[in-house]
Amino acid sequence: MAGTTMQTIPSFVNPMRIRIVMISEALPHNLEDYFYCGSSSLYVTNTIDAFNSAGMQVRSIEEIVGKGVYLTVAVKEPRVGPSISTDVVKSNSYELEEELGQFPNVRAILLMGDVAIKAMNYISLRAKKGRAIPNGSTYKIRKGKFYYGSIRVFPSYLQTGKSFLIERSKREMVAEDIRDALSLLES
Repeated sequence: MAGTTMQTIPSFVNPMRIRIVMISEALPHNLEDYFYCGSSSLYVTNTIDAFNSAGMQVRSIEEIVGKGVYLTVAVKEPRVGPSISTDVVKSNSYELEEELGQFPNVRAILLMGDVAIKAMNYISLRAKKGRAIPNGSTYKIRKGKFYYGSIRVFPSYLQTGKSFLIERSKREMVAEDIRDALSLLES
């Protein structure tokens, strides 16, 4: 991905075949750990594990994409410090919005963590559609049905870090949210 912006879609992705977009938090500090740049980082291994737990048996990011799921991040730069500022999320949401616009057949968006939820809400508010996701703790709102226009939006938990390996209940909820998004492709 050298020499391109992170919103550039990898060459093996067919935008017309993408039906689900999974938005995680931010770029890793080492770009070789990003979804489309390596094969053994936590970003990649945790995401593959999450899809396998949801019932989509895959061995690679390419297989996930081949089944109609595009992976990206809300913030197109690595996290600096313990949190990502609201200003950074808001400014990056413009690039995310442009990136999402490249996929005309999306039926569901998985928002992996608070940063992705905030970014999606900024996009939704600019589009005059109100907040896509209401305020509230993820565990309280994740079972609600939320939409951005006709696209179903799923608030969920971040799957790219070390805590994903530790917190079994969050792993189960992420798998359930992925399963629910995948079920939309069957209907």
